[in-house]
This record gives sequence, structure tokens and C-alpha cells, in this order.
Amino acid sequence: MPSDPLPDWVLTRRRQIGDQVRAVRTQRKLTQEKLGELTGLDRKTINRLEQGTHGTNSDHLLLIAAALDTPLSELVK
Repeated sequence: MPSDPLPDWVLTRRRQIGDQVRAVRTQRKLTQEKLGELTGLDRKTINRLEQGTHGTNSDHLLLIAAALDTPLSELVK
């Protein structure tokens, strides 16, 4: 984890990815709780990712993409 604050563009992209995850999740009519069950992640982790308040790792994004039956590229476009 970098000790300096992250550049603004990283925080902006993090929020954009979270917005896209939320959009696909709601399109699939899933709650954060249900997505958590499908991925093995807890609801707080899903919420933090969607809000863009915390960074995530690629494993979490891969699990989410699989659970949403969506290509990873769709979530990070």
C-alpha cells in the first residue's frame, strides 16, 4: 500500500468501477447480500467496492464478474 495519497485519477476510476458493479448487480436484481453469498464475500466488502471507499483486489473482481455472469472487462471499462 503506498504511503502517499493515491492520485485523484485512481480514486475516480475506483468509484467508476464501483458504479459499474452496482449497475450490473441491480440490473440482475441482486442485493449486495445475495452477491456476497454468490461470491463468498461479505456484504460490507461489496458495499465498500461499490462506494469506492476501499481498494479491491483482482480476485474479488473476478469473483464478482463470475457471479454476475459478466465479463470482467465490462466491470472495469
